[in-house]
Amino acid sequence: MHDAATLAESRTVMSEILMPNDANNLGRALGGSILHWMDICAAISSRRFSRRQVVTASMDHVDFLGPIDLGDIVTVEGYVFETGETSMEVVVSVRAERPSHDEKGETATSFFTMVALDDDETPTAVPDLDCPTDDQKTLRDDALRRREKRRTSLSASR
Repeated sequence: MHDAATLAESRTVMSEILMPNDANNLGRALGGSILHWMDICAAISSRRFSRRQVVTASMDHVDFLGPIDLGDIVTVEGYVFETGETSMEVVVSVRAERPSHDEKGETATSFFTMVALDDDETPTAVPDLDCPTDDQKTLRDDALRRREKRRTSLSASR
């Protein structure tokens, strides 16, 4: 399957309110809950893009950049920015919003590699990525730069 699919077709935005079941004893988000939401977002993005079942092959390093407090609105956004033969690279970002204080901020980002599966659960070809608009090209290029910067930073710290 080497049709093309657009970055926009994969774009996924999910929102949650941080409730007690996803908070620790300090009233802040459990890291595992945030990772869970990020993985779901990456799966939805890559399923929309490939029109196939998908599995997570990898997730890169995650830094939690700021707290998410009980009652905050959590927005998780992802999109496919690069493809291989059977895999899709998905960038997923998390933002926290506290409308009562007019505060917003990025709290986490990660890059996922998702693999498309056929009906026999064997890796299968994915569409080529098409970015027909300048906005989609900008999003793709931004994700590619951010991933490269992250890879360079991680390899330098080893």
